[in-house]
Amino acid sequence: MTRTKFKKPRIIFAVLTLLIAGISYSLAQQGEGGMKFSLPFGKASSYSDILVTRAVDGDTLVLETGERVRLIGIDTPELHVSNKLYRDAQKTQQDIATIQELGRRAYLFTKGLVEGKRVSLEFDVEKYDKYKRLLAYVYLKDGTFVNAEIVKQGYANLLTIPPDVKYAEYFRQLLHEARENRRGLWK
Repeated sequence: MTRTKFKKPRIIFAVLTLLIAGISYSLAQQGEGGMKFSLPFGKASSYSDILVTRAVDGDTLVLETGERVRLIGIDTPELHVSNKLYRDAQKTQQDIATIQELGRRAYLFTKGLVEGKRVSLEFDVEKYDKYKRLLAYVYLKDGTFVNAEIVKQGYANLLTIPPDVKYAEYFRQLLHEARENRRGLWK
């Protein structure tokens, strides 16, 4: 019984200590810019400078926060076995192995373009899709527009889903040029 009596004060003391440490840290970080209070706890994400830890496939990325990003406006062939892979095989009359090989090529291009690099995200009207992935236009630090580059180099078709259509016409022009010049998957 004696132990239980001291448990609550210890927890309160620990919480207060962490709170004071957070406030001290925040004040030390403010510099000469005036009062600014923030605790260095929790998951704050700045999408203007964030690391891509991996490419899942040609049009989906994982960020350092663990969040998945679905690239808006583009669609690469399926790499992984899924219902969409079977639908695409029926729709295109291509066998599954062919689609997966094209998906592997698109994945390798996207992986080489963004994996391990810092990017910024631009959102359109909707921020998340039905799978809770971020919907974004992605830019490398050198200004390369990732979604557009994948289409331009011939590794994606278009996937225009209103209301997220900000660059739909631009992507359409890039796809036409990629097909005409037989780039990427259009060879």
